[in-house]
Amino acid sequence: MSVITAALGGYAALGIRRAGVLVSKTFDESLMSINYARAASADFAAMQVAFARRWSATHPEIRVKLDKTIADLEENLSEDLQIAAERSQSLRAARAAAEVQSAADTWSDARRHLPDNLSLNAAWEALDPYAETVSEQIDLLVNYTAGDGFTYRQSARQQVAVATDLALLGTAGALVLSGLVVLLLSRRITKPVATASAVAKRIASGQLDVEIPAGSADELGALLDAMRTMRDNIRAMMEREVAQRRTAQVRLADALESSREGIVVVDANHRIALANSQANEFFGNVMGLLEPGRSAGAAAQSNDLASATLSAEGISPETEEIRLPDGRWLRVSRSATHDGGFITVYSDISVLKDQEAKLKTTNLLLDAALDNMSQGLCLYDSEHRLKVVNRRFCEIFRLSPAQLRPGIVFRDVLALSVAAGNHVDVTADELFAQESPLIDQRIAATRFMELSNSRVILIARQPTADGGWVATYEDVTERRRAEERIVFMARHDALTGLPNRVFFAERIETAISQIGRGSSGFAVLSLDLDHFKQINDTLGHPVGDELLRSAAERLHACVREVDTVSRLGGDEFAILQAGLEKPEDAALLARRIVEILSVPYEIEGNRLTISVSIGIAVAPGDGMAYDKLLKSADVALYLAKADGRATWRFFEPEMDVRLQMRRALELDLRDALANNEFEVYYQPIFDLRENRIGGFEALLRWNHPTRGQVSPAEFISLAEEIGLIVPLGEWVLRTACAQAATWPKYIKIAVNVSVVQFKNDQFVSMVTNNVRAAGLSARRLELEITESLLLTNTNATLAKLHQLHDFGVHIAMDDFGTGYSSLSYLRSFPFDKIKIDQSFVRAMSDKDGSRAIVRAMTAMGSSLGIRTTAEGVETQEQLAWLRAAGCDEAQGYLFSRPVPSNKIPRLLTEWNGLKREAV
Repeated sequence: MSVITAALGGYAALGIRRAGVLVSKTFDESLMSINYARAASADFAAMQVAFARRWSATHPEIRVKLDKTIADLEENLSEDLQIAAERSQSLRAARAAAEVQSAADTWSDARRHLPDNLSLNAAWEALDPYAETVSEQIDLLVNYTAGDGFTYRQSARQQVAVATDLALLGTAGALVLSGLVVLLLSRRITKPVATASAVAKRIASGQLDVEIPAGSADELGALLDAMRTMRDNIRAMMEREVAQRRTAQVRLADALESSREGIVVVDANHRIALANSQANEFFGNVMGLLEPGRSAGAAAQSNDLASATLSAEGISPETEEIRLPDGRWLRVSRSATHDGGFITVYSDISVLKDQEAKLKTTNLLLDAALDNMSQGLCLYDSEHRLKVVNRRFCEIFRLSPAQLRPGIVFRDVLALSVAAGNHVDVTADELFAQESPLIDQRIAATRFMELSNSRVILIARQPTADGGWVATYEDVTERRRAEERIVFMARHDALTGLPNRVFFAERIETAISQIGRGSSGFAVLSLDLDHFKQINDTLGHPVGDELLRSAAERLHACVREVDTVSRLGGDEFAILQAGLEKPEDAALLARRIVEILSVPYEIEGNRLTISVSIGIAVAPGDGMAYDKLLKSADVALYLAKADGRATWRFFEPEMDVRLQMRRALELDLRDALANNEFEVYYQPIFDLRENRIGGFEALLRWNHPTRGQVSPAEFISLAEEIGLIVPLGEWVLRTACAQAATWPKYIKIAVNVSVVQFKNDQFVSMVTNNVRAAGLSARRLELEITESLLLTNTNATLAKLHQLHDFGVHIAMDDFGTGYSSLSYLRSFPFDKIKIDQSFVRAMSDKDGSRAIVRAMTAMGSSLGIRTTAEGVETQEQLAWLRAAGCDEAQGYLFSRPVPSNKIPRLLTEWNGLKREAV
C-alpha cells in the first residue's frame, strides 16, 4: 500500500512538476515575451509621434531634442525586442523579433534620408509602407508568442489530466487501503492544481484581475506565488503601455495643434475625424464647420474652401494652390489613408507668394535693365559657360539671340562672332588663345577690340567670386571718332577745316627753327576779305559762312603742299609760304590769290563778288618770332586796305607808324564821348513845294583837342568796328530830339541810323524813350536807313520798322539807287521818303542817263505816295531841274553846309523869310 501510494504520489508529483514547468513557461516566459513585444509596439508608436512633432517643428533646438528622443526610443525598442526574443518559446518567435528589428531599422533609415522640403503629409506617406511592415512584424511576434503560450498551456493541462487519471486509477485501486491518504492527497494536490489550472486559463485569456490564493510552502505554493508575481508584472507592463500610448496621443495632438499647417482628417465614412486649430482658422473659424463626426460633404456645401478640398471628388493628389478671400495663399495637398479616408494638409504660402512676386518683378526689372543697357553684357561661370547675355551684345556682334543660349562655352561664342564676319583673318582658336591668358589672370582689365567694319569695341572684364567673370562690351566707335575730332578741332578751324592760330604758330616756329640749317626763308601772308562784314550783315551768317568755306577752298588750291593756309578768325586768313627763294615768289602767290578770290561766287542763289587784301612779311628780314612776323604782316595788310583794297603790300618799317596812329585814334575815340568832344551839326532840307526849310539832318562832328575837327569818314567806320556806334548813335538821337523840340513845329529832324545800331534789341525802346523825354512829336522825327539794313533778317527788321512807324516816326531810305535798289523793299514797308544819292544829282549834267534815273525815281516815289529828297544840290540849275522833275525836297551846299545848332535861327530867318520868294 505504501509502495503503491508512494508510486502514485511520486508519479503525481512528477506530473505536477512537469505541469509546473509548463505553466512556468506559459506564464513566466511566453506572457513576458508578449508583454515586451507590446512594449516594442508602444516604443515604435512613440517614435512615430516624435517624428511627426520633429517634422512639424521649425525651431532648430526643438528638432535636435526630438531627434534625441527618437534615438532613445530606438534603443528602447531594440532592448524590448531582445528581451521578447530571449523569453520566446520558439525559433519562429525569435525570427519574428529579428524581423521587427530589421523593419524598424529600415523605417529609421528611410526617415533619415527624407528631404527636408517635404511636407508632413508627404513625409508620413513616404514612411507609411515601412511603418506598416513594422506593425505587421510586431503583430506576428505577438501571435507567435501567444501561440507558444497556448501550446504549453495545453501541454500542462494534458499532463495534469494524465496525472489526475492515474491518480484516480491508483486511488480506486488503493481506495480501500489508502482512503485517508487519497483524501489527504486530494486536498493537497488536486485542489491546488485545479486552482492553478483555472488561474492559468484566466491569465492566458487576459484577465489580469484574477485573485490567486496564497499557497503553502511546497512547490504548488511556489507555483501560485510565481503566478501572482507574473500577473502583477504583466498588469504593470500593460498599464505602462496604455500610459505610453495615451502620452503619445497627447503629444501627437499637441503637435497637430501647434503646427502652422492646417490638417483635416476624414475617415472612410467621409466624416471629419480630426481638424486642428490652424485648419479652423483657414476655414474662417466657422462654428461647428470642422467638428469631428460631421459629414465632410455637409461642410463642403457651406464653405468654398471646404467645397474645393473636402468634397468627395476633392482635389487631385498633386499639390494645388488656392487663394483665400482675405488675399492669403494656401498650398493644399490631399493623400489617402489605409482605412479609405484621406488627410488634407493646408500650408500658408502667402509670404512665399509675395517673395515670388517680388522676385518676378526684380527679374523683370533686371531683364529690362539688361535689355536697355547701352553696353553689351555677358556673364560666364568658372567653366567658361555663358549664363547671362543681353540684347545689346547681340546687336554689337550681329548675332541672333537664339544662337547664344545659356550653357554655350566662351570659345563657341567666339566662333559665332568669327562666323558673323566680325573678325578678319583670325580664327576662333586664335581669338581664344588671345583671350584665355587675360581671363585666367582673374584681374579686372579693359581693352579695345577693332572689328572688321572698323567699329571699335571697349571690353571691360571683371572676375566674379564663383570663379567666373562678367564682361561688358561698349561700341566706342563714335567716341573714338569724336576724340579724334576734338584733337583735330583743337588745331583746326571748325568752319573751314583749315589749321587754326595755334597750329599756324607751331608751323611758323618750326620754319623759324629750320632757318640757318640749310633751309631758305619763308613768307607770312596775312589776308582779309574786303567788305565781308557787309555781306555777312546783309545776307546773313549762313551765306557768310558758305562764302568763307569757298574762299578757304580757293586759298588751299593756290598753295603747295609744303605751304600752310590758316584761318585766324572771322574773315582773317594767313599763309605760311615755305622755301621762299626771293620776295617776288611771295608777290606771285599774292597776285594769284587776289585774282582767284575775286572770281564771283554763286551761293544760295546770290552772285557774290569779293576781293582780298594781303599783307606780306618775309623771314628772317621782318622778324624771327611768330608774334613779330604776324604783326608785320598785319601792318602791311592795313596799308593794303588803305590803298584801296584788292591788292597786297610788303611790310615796311614806316607802316608801323601809320598803324600806331590808327590805334591812337581808336583810343581817343573811346574817350571822346566821355570828354564831350562830340557835337551835332545840322544841314537844312529844303521843301520845294512849300519853298522853305522843312527840316534838318543831324550830322556828327568830332572836335578833337589836338587833332582839331576830325572828319566823320575817319572815325564813323572805326566806331562801328569797335562797337562804339551804339552809345554814340543814342547820344546823337537824344541831342537832336532835344534841340528839335525848341524849333518851330513844322521843322522836322532827320537822324541817320547804322545797321549795327538797328540790330540792337533795345533800339525801338531807345528811340521811343528819347522822343518822349525830349517832348518831341514822333511825326517830326525821321530815321534814315540804308538798303543794306533790309538785307539782314528781313522779318525782324520789318517788325521793328513797323513798330517805329506805328509810334509815329517817319522812315526814310537813304542813298537810294546805290545799293540793291530792290523794289520789293518799297512794297514790303510803307516808307515815307526816299533820298536820291548825290552821285546821281552831280551827274545830271552828264550824258550817262542820270537825269532819266532821277526822273524815274521821283516818278516812282510820286506814284507810291513817297516823298523824294535829292542830296548834293549845289547849283540853281540842279535845283530848277529837280523842281521840274517833281522832286519834293532838296539838300546840299546850295542852301547851307552843316552848321551848329546856334546858327539854325539865322538859317530859318534867311531861307524861310528873305530868300523864300527868291528860290
